[in-house]
Amino acid sequence: MAIDPERTFKPINIALLTVSDTRTAENDTSGDILAQRITDAGHTLVRRAIERDDAGRIADLLNQWIDDPEVDAVVSTGGTGLTGRDVTPEALGRLGGREIPGFGELFRWLSYKTIGTSTVQSRAMAVVARGTYLFALPGSNGAVKDGWDGILAEQLDSRNRPCNFVELMPRLLEV
Repeated sequence: MAIDPERTFKPINIALLTVSDTRTAENDTSGDILAQRITDAGHTLVRRAIERDDAGRIADLLNQWIDDPEVDAVVSTGGTGLTGRDVTPEALGRLGGREIPGFGELFRWLSYKTIGTSTVQSRAMAVVARGTYLFALPGSNGAVKDGWDGILAEQLDSRNRPCNFVELMPRLLEV
């Protein structure tokens, strides 16, 4: 991480969504990993939910969180694969946001080091919608570690140089 000690850390408010037909609060290990990393980094976990693999329901919840002034960013886990039930990217597509293509590209590059060519089965992605960042990670424990540790920990740290997502937040709604 290229942390500039001259800069001030600015914690942000993050909502966490697990997308799964089978996970519950008791067995949501990837969600637990992300929740711990979010708070360990100094950010505030302001919302947490588990939603079934239903693009309409996911989009409805994400729209609520986007419109919630307490939510700066959303990190989701699950629903980014290739099966018919994996609909998180489609739900994000319903939000009318702007895709951040480099996020998915970098995630797959990092993931390749861990799981090899199996990374091509991931549709990890990110968008910014109505001033809120949304990051969709796969549902495995390893994938959320790769996504947080390899990308989000740095990009959601206001001290990261040469640039980071946090410093852009005041300008996301510019026209």
